[in-house]
Amino acid sequence: MSQHAASIEWTRAVNASDPKTYSRNHVATLAGGQQLNVSAGVEYKGDPQCADPEQMVVSALASCHMLFFLAIADLKGFPVERYTDNPVGHLGKTDKGMALTHIVLTPRVTFSDKQPDASTLQQIHESAHKRCFIANSLTAEVTLDLGTA
Repeated sequence: MSQHAASIEWTRAVNASDPKTYSRNHVATLAGGQQLNVSAGVEYKGDPQCADPEQMVVSALASCHMLFFLAIADLKGFPVERYTDNPVGHLGKTDKGMALTHIVLTPRVTFSDKQPDASTLQQIHESAHKRCFIANSLTAEVTLDLGTA
């Protein structure tokens, strides 16, 4: 099994939008040295110029789904030329408190040459979802809106 590490660092500062409280801004450093400016969601006195943890979970889910989709499509002989997604996570109340309760993925795929039929495309997405490490780690309902490209 593999391990996946990151670090976060926060230092007290005044919140730019509410001087009566502290800044929620901090830096996440990933294993490759990439740094990401992070804050709370805007609704929780966060900085709109920073990613928030919920956005990062939604992004991680979409990325994981895409990576499995690309691998499965390629193995089935459907090389992908372009893949985009604009996932949306919905925060709601649960018996445990606030949580991401529903995430909608909206993948749009352009294939190089050979195009799968709608049933095969659906099967590839279902297989990617079933294998996605992040989806398997979440309690949020995850749905796919395949729409039209």
